[in-house]
Order: sequence, then C-alpha cells, then structure tokens
Amino acid sequence: MAASITNRATGVALYGGTILLAAWFFAAALGPDAYAPVGAIVGSWFGRIVLFGFAWALIFHTLNGLRHLYWDTGRGLAPKTASMTAWATYAASFILTLIVVLAANGAAS
Repeated sequence: MAASITNRATGVALYGGTILLAAWFFAAALGPDAYAPVGAIVGSWFGRIVLFGFAWALIFHTLNGLRHLYWDTGRGLAPKTASMTAWATYAASFILTLIVVLAANGAAS
C-alpha cells in the first residue's frame, strides 16, 4: 500500500518538478541577468534538496512503473513477492538517486 501511495505522490511531484525545470531552462534561455536569481536558488541548500527530491521521485516512479509492468505479465502478485519488490524499489531508488546526485556534483566541480 505504501508503494502505491508513494507512486501516486511522486507522479504529482513530477508535475511540479517539471514546471520548475522548465522555468530553469527558460531563465537560462533569457540570458545571464534572468538566470542569476534562478541559479542562486537552485544552487542553494533548499534548491539542492528540491533537485534531490525531484531526482528521487523520477527514479522511484520509473522503477515502480517497471514493477507494474512485471505485474502485467501475471507474475510477482503474491503478497510476499509484492512486498519484497516494494522494498526493493525503495532501496534501489535511494541508491540510484545517490549515485546520480554524486555524479552530477562531481561533473559540476
């Protein structure tokens, strides 16, 4: 049940995150004067938390979608297996998000 609720919440979060991402690109396209305040927000501790959350939501939602595709084959529907794959989805999404964020921070340096 928690994975289902989280999947729906991350879907909603992805809408908001995509709007913010579009605003970031729009500011970058307008030039340095428009980008400076947006870049400052994105580079702040709050902006980094938001970006981490957006990355996690994207990865979790994708992995849970793959889990649902697996269910569509008629496999993995037993309660024990469904619970195990839900936990695996949470764990894998956090690990993959850390890898992506660390790689992005390394590339930005």
